[in-house]
Amino acid sequence: MSVRHDWYQSETKVVITVLLKNAADKNYAVGISPNRVHMTADGYELDLKLQHPIVVERSSHKAFSTKVEITLAKETGIRWDDLEEKAVVAAAPPKPKAKNWDQLVSEEEKIDEKEAKGEAALNNLFKKIYSTSSPEVQKAMNKSFSESGGTVLSTNWNEVGKEKVTVKPPDGTEFREWEK
Repeated sequence: MSVRHDWYQSETKVVITVLLKNAADKNYAVGISPNRVHMTADGYELDLKLQHPIVVERSSHKAFSTKVEITLAKETGIRWDDLEEKAVVAAAPPKPKAKNWDQLVSEEEKIDEKEAKGEAALNNLFKKIYSTSSPEVQKAMNKSFSESGGTVLSTNWNEVGKEKVTVKPPDGTEFREWEK
């Protein structure tokens, strides 16, 4: 059986109208609890989980020739947005965007380069030269730096590969071997 229902409200009550002809002949019954209204009739059932609580003792229902009117006393005088409690559906968390790690690293390197000053800027320059160089240039840089005790850094493998790199301390300083 297809039966419609509607509702309206005032500050103190909510009225549900169920359009059902000759409800008394159809053995209608209404159950009212603080959070629910349940109505049955021959071949019909209405079960509403209310959005807000009501006062059962001050609520009632009455059958007319074309409808059943259920009057519910509001527990508080707040305005109801809806008659029934809405089911809360948990939304799936947003899918994280794939990160471009190479881009993030290059952005960090650019920031570091801009902020670096003095010796840090020089070290960044050497790191950049080393990381973007061919294996031959990297080999020359490693050999020249280690054999000279950190006093020479060359990128020319043809020059460095022929013989041992000699120590060349900066002007005004002298190089001493580590004493054992």
